[in-house]
Amino acid sequence: MLFNTAAFSTPSSFRPLHSIAGCVIAASMWVSGIANAAEFVSVKGNTVNVRAQANTHSNTLWELGKGYPLQVQQRKGQWLKVRDYEASLGWVYAPLTTKTPHRIVRAASANMRATGSTNAKVVGKLKKHDIVRTLKSSGSWTQVQRTDGRTGWVAKNLTWGW
Repeated sequence: MLFNTAAFSTPSSFRPLHSIAGCVIAASMWVSGIANAAEFVSVKGNTVNVRAQANTHSNTLWELGKGYPLQVQQRKGQWLKVRDYEASLGWVYAPLTTKTPHRIVRAASANMRATGSTNAKVVGKLKKHDIVRTLKSSGSWTQVQRTDGRTGWVAKNLTWGW
């Protein structure tokens, strides 16, 4: 579509170069924000060793159980430098992780509810450090599944993960 630019009134302060530069800056900030979006993984097997360095000869700092959610901070070959909700942990071997979303309870306890509302019936209780599989999210609530198969909704702010 072509426009007759003579038909538009252009204010004297309008400077197209500044507008283009502003758009470029805004676009680069948007792309940078996407590039910096948090990447999460969860422990795939029954346990995984978190190591001090990105190799199997390095000291084991932690042993984490199935489903434990981790945020990826850095990649080095097939190793991931990870953190949990408390702090930076160390390195895990990427093939021992999965993209299946999980959450860990950070509060002393959390109610599982029939729907995503504080007015909904309590259908279960979770305690600190319980790991649950994330099924779906809606606003400030997430539907989760316990290892025994029971499902319910929990407030996201009581958990950490994705």
